[in-house]
Amino acid sequence: MTSTARAGGRIAVATLASRAGGFLRVVVLTAALGLGTRLLDTYNVANTLPNAVYELVIGGAMATVVVPLLARAAVTEPDGGVRYAQRLITLLACGLAGITVLALLVAPWLVDLYAPGFTAGQRDLAITFSRYFLPQILFYGVSATAAAVLNVRGRFAAPAWAPLASSAVVIAVCLCYLAGLAGGHHLLAAGTTAGVVTQTTLVLWVLRRTGFPLRPADPRGIGVRRIAKLAGWVLLSVAAAQVLLAAATRSASLAGPGGVTAFQNAHAVFRLPFAVIALSVMTAMLPGLSRRAAERDHRRVIGDLSRAVRVTLVVLAPVAAAFVLLGGPIATLLFQHGNSAAGTVRLLGLVLGGFGLALVPFAGFMVLQRGLYALQDTRTPALITAGTAAIGVLGCVVAGRVWPVAGIPIAYAVAYTAGLVATAVALRRRLGRIDGRRLLGTHLRVLAAVAVAAGCATLAIRSVAPAGALVTVLAGGLAGGVGYLAAARVARLSLR
Repeated sequence: MTSTARAGGRIAVATLASRAGGFLRVVVLTAALGLGTRLLDTYNVANTLPNAVYELVIGGAMATVVVPLLARAAVTEPDGGVRYAQRLITLLACGLAGITVLALLVAPWLVDLYAPGFTAGQRDLAITFSRYFLPQILFYGVSATAAAVLNVRGRFAAPAWAPLASSAVVIAVCLCYLAGLAGGHHLLAAGTTAGVVTQTTLVLWVLRRTGFPLRPADPRGIGVRRIAKLAGWVLLSVAAAQVLLAAATRSASLAGPGGVTAFQNAHAVFRLPFAVIALSVMTAMLPGLSRRAAERDHRRVIGDLSRAVRVTLVVLAPVAAAFVLLGGPIATLLFQHGNSAAGTVRLLGLVLGGFGLALVPFAGFMVLQRGLYALQDTRTPALITAGTAAIGVLGCVVAGRVWPVAGIPIAYAVAYTAGLVATAVALRRRLGRIDGRRLLGTHLRVLAAVAVAAGCATLAIRSVAPAGALVTVLAGGLAGGVGYLAAARVARLSLR
């Protein structure tokens, strides 16, 4: 087993645990506030704002610019890039502190941008929530930069475990809220940000234990202009993705109570397998990929990208099929608790089924874009992402008129399929080839195996009908999984 595979495995385990904690947090929060209620919609929109601002300002550049720069400094600097990393952390912390203050000042405008369908009461409460949530921007940035330094130093799993601590804090706060302890909405808001602070503290503690000196350093001379030049195109890329997310959230908010929560919770379920599999692979792959790109070893760059796409496809394809077939029962199993509205749960199931169509093209798009970033080409992926977002935004507008909320994931699927094809073409032009024959063969074999799995799952679901959600998910998932493994064995699919 290669070091990248071992690192990817450790990251996947940690990410799975953290995402499981995150799902438990969503379930407890849903039980406390009620799926389909205006209160939960308000909380979710306000809690989206710090993530959106952070991603827009620096989140996208973290993996695409910061990690390659740290990897190069680790190779070229006499101290292994320690001083460079200190200066970079200082620069980003100072910049994000200023951006956090600015975001707090324009919080009402941000709420109006994301949720034009809110009532006056919802808007006021969302603004109050956002005052508590927006300081998370600074902590997200510090945590992510420290995690990038750890990744370059070969420590991948520790940052992936940290979100579990954040979820634990929020779950405890939600249970206190359910118990009716003093504080109400203010307790819920402050506790959510306390979770992010806890996560950041743990990442910094782990970084300190590696021997890295945690102290500020003068950022002058770090090459801010070069960083800005590279990050400029990344900013366009991230802005385009955030525009798509904002368009989807706006479309969902106009559908009435529960629309935002149905979309966001389905989106969270959709992102789980991507984070556990594709994101783990990309996180472990990027430092080495950046080094090989710097050495102009294009043969190994192509091999790494091909392997990452094939691993992602083999693992995620049956999950995507499960979303399509079992979206409704999964939504019922996870969210039909407490004060949840049955109609919103059904809508969530439809949205999750639609996201099953988007999972594979979205993951493939994200993996291949890492190849362009490793080559320090930020312009091409930015333009492709902008085009992808434009298609998605148009799709969300159409969905809002034709099939409110449930049509949003269909727009995502169409947009990211187009983006995947465009990225593959761009990489082929840069590298000369992208292992197309092997990739095509793997896709055809996976398609056949998924067809067998879907048939087995459908038979199992019909045989237990009208059983409850738990029995349906277990029967369909087990039969589909066995069918997929058997067909994969016959088709000689592997993760190598």
